[in-house]
Amino acid sequence: MSRLPSWLRCAAAIPSAFLVNALLAGSASAHVKWFCAFNVAGQPRGLEQVLCPDFELLFGMSVLTLAAGALLESTPVGAAMVRSLDRATAYIRDNIEIIFRACTAFFFIAIWGLGGVLLTPELKTDSSLIGAIQLGVAASMLSRRTMPLGAAGIFVIFAVGVWNYGVFHLADYPIFLGVALYLALVGLQTTFFGYRALDVVRWSAGITLMWASIEKWAYPQWSFPLFIQHPDMTAGFSAEFFMRAAGAVEFALAFALVWTPLVRRVGATILTAMFISAVFEFGKIDLIGHALIVVVLLGAISDDAPTEVSLVRRSWLVPAAYATALATFLTLYYAGHALLFGTSIA
Repeated sequence: MSRLPSWLRCAAAIPSAFLVNALLAGSASAHVKWFCAFNVAGQPRGLEQVLCPDFELLFGMSVLTLAAGALLESTPVGAAMVRSLDRATAYIRDNIEIIFRACTAFFFIAIWGLGGVLLTPELKTDSSLIGAIQLGVAASMLSRRTMPLGAAGIFVIFAVGVWNYGVFHLADYPIFLGVALYLALVGLQTTFFGYRALDVVRWSAGITLMWASIEKWAYPQWSFPLFIQHPDMTAGFSAEFFMRAAGAVEFALAFALVWTPLVRRVGATILTAMFISAVFEFGKIDLIGHALIVVVLLGAISDDAPTEVSLVRRSWLVPAAYATALATFLTLYYAGHALLFGTSIA
């Protein structure tokens, strides 16, 4: 495998990276914390190691795939795909609020049942008050009128997490803030500065996964113990190279969630399959931990909002938009880590 040209290795790694994302639930760096040792304050891989030739080729392939998807959307084939998705997801679309409320109640009852968990398995607490708030959030899902109270409860728990673990650790989980905003907006029947509740929570899912993919490049070694336990994950590639490829796939799919309707619906479909597949490999922790992000993705898949008329949505702008998003998240991650923990960027 090592004798293959680098461009061919990258091409072969794309489908393999989808496999590893399926097994690792799409977010190896964020969710690997549930299964392996980690050190958030540790020195991440330097940018000169991350921005290597393999990374550049994977970046180019991601851009081409996204641009092709956006271009396809304006063709009769793309229109037919949208109509098919509309028909296939009609039930979910018509009942997304009920599904969202039920899933939120399930999640908070489940983590209350696990005991000692704030929001995710690695965030621990010994406070009985947190358990009471979790049950309160679950109970608030019984009525639309009480959903804003549940949203307030999530904000409180998230704030406790920031206080106990720091803002950088909780930067892994803006999905919870998005869920809280969704519940508040739906409960109050309003929008967020003109943006729908579903748009807000979809963006929060995209941001969560893009941040997680940066961590996959910065700390690939966190996932190495999983590769020892599950050697088939790497599909014969080196662990280092495969983590680069898996991170590239994840970032592209996360970026898709904030792009045009067909692109984001296809991206959400792939991500949903990955998260569901992970349950069979890693069990109930994955089932519980991924419940909220899966319901957000189901909302994105079933969303039949029309295509936005906006320059930034046009396919020819995909390279610039994608490069900007990637540079922004890399800068925020490395500069933020250096500022908070005094680590080196290079």
